Formats: sequence, structure tokens, C-alpha cells
Amino acid sequence: MAEWRPVRQARTHELVLESIEAQVLAGELKAGDRLPPERELAPVLGVSRSALREALRVLETIGVLVAQAGRGADAGARIVRHPDDALGRLLRLHFALGSYSLHDVLEARVTLERSSFEAAARHGAPDALDEAEELLVRLRAEGLSAADFNDLDTRFHVAIARSSGNDLTSTLTSAVRESVRTLILRALEAAEDWPATAAALNDDHTALLRLVRAGDGTAAADLAERHIRGFHGGLVEGADGSGEAGSSGDVGDADA
Repeated sequence: MAEWRPVRQARTHELVLESIEAQVLAGELKAGDRLPPERELAPVLGVSRSALREALRVLETIGVLVAQAGRGADAGARIVRHPDDALGRLLRLHFALGSYSLHDVLEARVTLERSSFEAAARHGAPDALDEAEELLVRLRAEGLSAADFNDLDTRFHVAIARSSGNDLTSTLTSAVRESVRTLILRALEAAEDWPATAAALNDDHTALLRLVRAGDGTAAADLAERHIRGFHGGLVEGADGSGEAGSSGDVGDADA
């Protein structure tokens, strides 16, 4: 007898996603290319416009498509490369849902940043290091709020990662940091002496950049790890009040 197997079931928008993904993988669709208008693309794919729109919304959410409403040359859906925000948003939600423990997130960050600081010391891109230098100046501004400090601090670490020359490392560094953004901000805002806290963190930032510019990758990586595992862990405990944060009780590794 012939062997019968279950047929694959899929929602229509998933088939649309697979079709668009196949075009991207084959090089038929590239960043900057526009998709045909919905009224043309839906019948070509043999799907309803509502199923097509659902697929396009998924692609927009994951950062590979931007949809511009209206008419004219700028209207329609265009393939883009915006992974940083999308990946950070996704990782933040999974962290909040308990998919990853705080310990896992912070250990991943240690690994990523050790690598990026070592690489930046070997062949750091001058423009990204100059940006990090400018961010340090802004980080030391008087009266800087914890929220603004948190944003600039994130940009400093991402600038170092970008200077390493590895775009994926930069994107992952941004995403991992974004996943615990709220936790870090809560800890900064709970600091008893905020000016002293900011000054101590900036002393580390200044030393890190100096080591990178001096080409001492090993020392920079070691300090980056101490910076991540050190002082800020106490702030997280103080902010939470119970010794627990996120989905893990291990809060000794957080960082600003």
C-alpha cells in the first residue's frame, strides 16, 4: 500500500511570509526594494489582501519591512534592515515572560562585551570611538537624570561594540541591554546618592575607553566584565527589595 503522510497545515499569512522570505534568500528582494502594491501582490500570491496585510505586519514587527501609508512614490512596503530595535523589543518581551533568566541575559552580555572590547582595542573604528568619547562628555553633564544617563550609557556600550567591526555583535549588544532596560533604570533611580553613582560608573567608562584607545584589549575586557558584574548588582538588589529581579534570583551581575 502507498504510504500516506499528513499534509502540512499553515495559516495563509504564514505561506505569504515563506514566499517573501524565499525571494529574499534568493536575492530577488534586497534592502531598499519595494514590494508591489497590495492590489497587485495579493492576486499574484493567490491570497486575500487581509492575509497579505497580516504577513506584512509581521515583517514590519521583526524589522525587515517598513510600510508607508498613502499615495505617491513613498507609499507602499519597502524592504529595510532595522534589526536592532526589533530584536531588542523581542528579547525584552521574552525576558519579561521568563523565557530567559536574568542570569542568562547577563552572562550573555559579559561574553558579548568582553569580545567587543577586545576587538575594539585591536582595530576600533575611529568614528565609533569618537562617538563614545562624545557620549562620555554628555554622561558627565551635571543634573543628568537617571533615565537620560541610562540611554547615553547604552549608546556608549553599543558604540564600542560597533567599533569592533562586527555588526551582529553590535546588534546583539543593543538587544541584550534593551531586554533589561527597565530593570537597570529602576536600579539607577533607587540609588541613594545618584551623583556619586553616576560618577563611579563614568570612571569605569573613562578607563574602558582609555584602555581601548591604548590597544590593551585584555585589560579592557577584564574591566568590562568587572563593570558588568560589580557595583550595579547592589543597586538592583536595592531597587527590587527582595534580592530578586526579572525571572531570576541572581541579581549580582547587573550593570549600568
